[in-house]
Amino acid sequence: MERNGCGMTVLEKAAHDAPAAEAPPRGRHSATWLLTAGLLVALLVLVPVAAGIGAYPVPVGDVLASVQHRIGLGGTELDRVAESVLWNVRFPRIVLALLIGASLGCAGALMQGVFGNPLAEPSTIGVSLGAAVGAVASISLGLSFLGTWTLPAMAFVAGLGTVLLVYAMSRSAGRTEVVTLILMGIAVNAFAGALIGLFIFLADTAAVNQITFWQLGSLAQSTWPKVLAVLPCATLGLLVAPLYARRLDLLALGDRPARHLGVDVERLRILLMFVVALLTAAAVSVSGVIGFVGLVVPHLLRMVAGPGHRFLIPGSALGGAVVLLAADLAARTVAAPAELPLGVLTALLGSPFFFWLLRRTRRRQGGWA
Repeated sequence: MERNGCGMTVLEKAAHDAPAAEAPPRGRHSATWLLTAGLLVALLVLVPVAAGIGAYPVPVGDVLASVQHRIGLGGTELDRVAESVLWNVRFPRIVLALLIGASLGCAGALMQGVFGNPLAEPSTIGVSLGAAVGAVASISLGLSFLGTWTLPAMAFVAGLGTVLLVYAMSRSAGRTEVVTLILMGIAVNAFAGALIGLFIFLADTAAVNQITFWQLGSLAQSTWPKVLAVLPCATLGLLVAPLYARRLDLLALGDRPARHLGVDVERLRILLMFVVALLTAAAVSVSGVIGFVGLVVPHLLRMVAGPGHRFLIPGSALGGAVVLLAADLAARTVAAPAELPLGVLTALLGSPFFFWLLRRTRRRQGGWA
């Protein structure tokens, strides 16, 4: 093994210098704090605004007074209609938007870190369409063995099952190559799309309308039970993901250097793929397919604050929550009294960014932004 003048091997020196390399430049450190503060301020502004705007408007001051009254910090109780609108319609929708946005943003950051590619997102390994197959099958076949929980449960199980299938088919000689995993994800996505088309063909008119609405993505039917359905999985995934930030930073050096620096690359990829599946399948199971949040948010944050996952993972969760809440607010107000499908809106806004990202990545010869 080659040694430098101090008698250290190259890998030993890399391991010794790795913590120092993680420290961002002072300018980037300041940008990280400013970005975090900006996202928190945007979130604090958006929540009461989103709660107050709608077919039955509630002034922001009344929204804050109602919240204060509910948590015992003074305030005043509103009239019965306003209280019902806020706490039975809008707040469940807001909380669900925050949970789903945070889950998709965090899952996107993990996917891009695991695959070392800024174009990766949760749908890369088929989680989104796999979950969609379970939901569409539930609607098309009229299944209701768990009551209102049937559709979310089937979507969640199908999403996790898809990850297991992709991983099992990609594994060879005790290892999983990233390229093989992505190709298997593409193949499974194509098969899942065919299954969805078959279920739509077999469904009656009412089921087809429900499937179409669900495929377009929406939070229009948000309820507190749906929030409770997403909350455990989202909380677990969002708490676990930041624990692997340092190992993802080391993985960015390449598989071989990461192994020499003590990272069990295979185990790390398996674990994080399951975290991605947990976050994405739970989100898709109640909101339908919502694309581009997991692609756009982590990449934008990386452009501003750098590639360090210590900020990127929680920052992507916070940014995803802000973006999806803002998108949902736009979806239900831009064409009022009609409501735009949320998945359509995010795709309309995300597609141009994706085209630009492809061109930019090509110019940089596949390098990180």
